[in-house]
Amino acid sequence: MPIKPSAPTAFPTLETGQIWEMPNSNLRIGLIGKTLVHYKHYKGTCPRASVLLTGKAALQEYLIKHKAVLAPPVPAPRATTRPRRSRVSA
Repeated sequence: MPIKPSAPTAFPTLETGQIWEMPNSNLRIGLIGKTLVHYKHYKGTCPRASVLLTGKAALQEYLIKHKAVLAPPVPAPRATTRPRRSRVSA
């Protein structure tokens, strides 16, 4: 009995704020339009790269080609509330 090739897995949809990890670099998704995506491609953990723009299909092909893995979402820092000072002048 011949072995059937596995069905291609669906690529996750691109969303704002996603971080994709590759062996030597990371890619952070910025804004997403109908056909274009703003993103930053950087090495290490500091996203100091300039913003790049490309098509959705081209970016998905690039992520598949370089075996990118979607990083787990990072929780947003909690906003601390400070007591308000009254501005009463004497």
